[in-house]
Amino acid sequence: MTLSFDSTSDTPGVEIRDRVERRTYTLHTGGSVEPAPIDADDLPFPVDAAVSLTADSLVVPTLVAAFVRDADGTTLVEVNSATDCDLSGGHYTIELCAPMKLYLGVEAPISVTASPGGIRFEFDGDTEIRLGARSHHERPSTTVTTTDDPRDVMAAVSALGSALKTTSPERSFPTLRGHPPLIERGEELHIPDELDTPDTGVRIELPPERRYVYVAAPLAFYLGAELVPGPAPRIVTDEGFEHSLDSHRGFEGEVERVLKQTFLLDCVTRTEGLYPVELHEREAVEPLVDLEFAALYDRPLADRLAAYLSVPYEVVEEYVPTWKLTTHVEPTPENVTALPFLVDDLAVVRTPQMREVATQPTPAAVGEFARDGDFTRSASEASASLPLVEPERTDSVEQAWLGDRAPVDATKATVTAFHNRLARRDDRGDIDIVVVCNDDAMDEERDLAAEVYGSRDDLPFDVTVRRDLTTEELRDVLDEGATFLHYIGHIDEQGFDCADGHLDAATLDAVSVEAFMLNACQSYEQGMELVEAGSVGGVVTLDDVINSGAVRVGKTMVRLLNRGFPLRVALSIARGRSIVGSNYIVVGDGNVDIAQRKSKVALLYEIETRTDEIELTPRSYVSNDSAMGSFVSPQIAEADESYLASGELDTFTTTREELKQIFFLENVPVKIDGQFAWSNAVNVEDL
Repeated sequence: MTLSFDSTSDTPGVEIRDRVERRTYTLHTGGSVEPAPIDADDLPFPVDAAVSLTADSLVVPTLVAAFVRDADGTTLVEVNSATDCDLSGGHYTIELCAPMKLYLGVEAPISVTASPGGIRFEFDGDTEIRLGARSHHERPSTTVTTTDDPRDVMAAVSALGSALKTTSPERSFPTLRGHPPLIERGEELHIPDELDTPDTGVRIELPPERRYVYVAAPLAFYLGAELVPGPAPRIVTDEGFEHSLDSHRGFEGEVERVLKQTFLLDCVTRTEGLYPVELHEREAVEPLVDLEFAALYDRPLADRLAAYLSVPYEVVEEYVPTWKLTTHVEPTPENVTALPFLVDDLAVVRTPQMREVATQPTPAAVGEFARDGDFTRSASEASASLPLVEPERTDSVEQAWLGDRAPVDATKATVTAFHNRLARRDDRGDIDIVVVCNDDAMDEERDLAAEVYGSRDDLPFDVTVRRDLTTEELRDVLDEGATFLHYIGHIDEQGFDCADGHLDAATLDAVSVEAFMLNACQSYEQGMELVEAGSVGGVVTLDDVINSGAVRVGKTMVRLLNRGFPLRVALSIARGRSIVGSNYIVVGDGNVDIAQRKSKVALLYEIETRTDEIELTPRSYVSNDSAMGSFVSPQIAEADESYLASGELDTFTTTREELKQIFFLENVPVKIDGQFAWSNAVNVEDL
């Protein structure tokens, strides 16, 4: 089974494990329990598996988003850090937004108390609890085939909306947007009969050219819209509404505007439904617009769209969450197969606008460090020539490049990596991390990696440190199926520098390592070969890197990955820690992570201490399982609302005593007056 429920041996409770996503969560109970399998249909919400257990209390060890609903699904309690209430006897469903979605079904009086450290549910004596879990893991249901004819491509993209689990505003939640079907190229168009595309009454007319279709794909998916040929790009509904996609922003800018504005206002409108949270964005937007959100909630999608777009974008632009990802896609026939994965990420798609750049790792800085006794991690004196491109900058948190050549300051995405992610085994066990150091002069990074990886007692880690491997030994490591390889050493045009020669990844038929960091000079080509051979993604270098700078980047990456940051996010933070940071990029799928987060989304706290009071700005980073549309409730006294995740949430004024409590809850990365640190190493009294 993908999901398992097991009694815990140390303290009474039940451990729920999602083996595909490698997520683990433990609920504590007042006494020992024996989970017994039950029919998943015994719970009113969809779950992948369910058990029954008996307990007089249940404790959630972290303050996750939680809702208590009655038998009709009406929300009775939205749990926050100050919740303290009693509910009389009845039929209740408790929804917990943990690393996997959890539902508890009980028929008894309930007492609910919460604090920043967790949530406690007390029942009236021993009570049967029906516990169900749903994995965030999504797989495409089928495959659509298209020819290279742009009209067929339009029909194929129109079928991606079949993955929407609802056309209500709740589709702005990531769990209600399923993974779209795959697309493959073939001799004729074929859309499987089992695909049920929603009838939203929305069409997007486009000139039949790939550059228009690729850019419009995420918007068409989110609107459940049909793409049809037309002389000029525009949105048309069955009710007669029209909206041009050729504005002063240009076609790509207008598509981006419609996607972001519709998404934001859906997030606001959905607070009228099953999740009536006090959302910051609603409080900010509602006074600015002439929209009745309660009435809009029950209107058809096409009607809501017309109402949303009646609002000038400039009115709401400030409150759109910082978009997770912009992907620059060359509109080639083969890149059509990448669209389902970009749509699944709800990425903004642009066609390439870039400049070519040379591979120069700041020669003056390299020379200065060399004079001080530092060295590069190059295995040869010659520096390989790698043609690079620098994509046009956007305001998204992350950038990806899907095209020829290696990008600067962006992920080199590949369709192979996306498919490798889907191929991950359902029976994966613990988190296996292998640290390989093939040069004694780099022991500092090896020692820290060995210390930090697996230092979290709440997760099942298995860390192995290897030194001075031969080519055959390294080949075995790559074949043994580790979750993550952290390689420290030398790489050149011949491959990995080993004790008895070189191992060229191009000679490998297959590798089983899921993700990697190749902290060596010029590791781009070897990293790309690992992805082509089976890895999902990894961090590589574009040129030579100075050892001290590589150590600094490596140290930061180790800590961020250990705290559950995805590769692409971790590198975006770590690269700013070193003069050679610009030489690092992610290849493959930047969404991959190696450990689950303690909090719902990854957080970095920016702290300013220039005044008597401390200003605290949480910066949130969404991932594959907590994607665009997730919300977060900062555990800060001044924060009495929830916020849409991704980007800067808000700036709060706090005290040193409260900051101590925030840091006590979780070890998080912080920037204090611009200086990077980890909260568990900060003496708050010195601020």
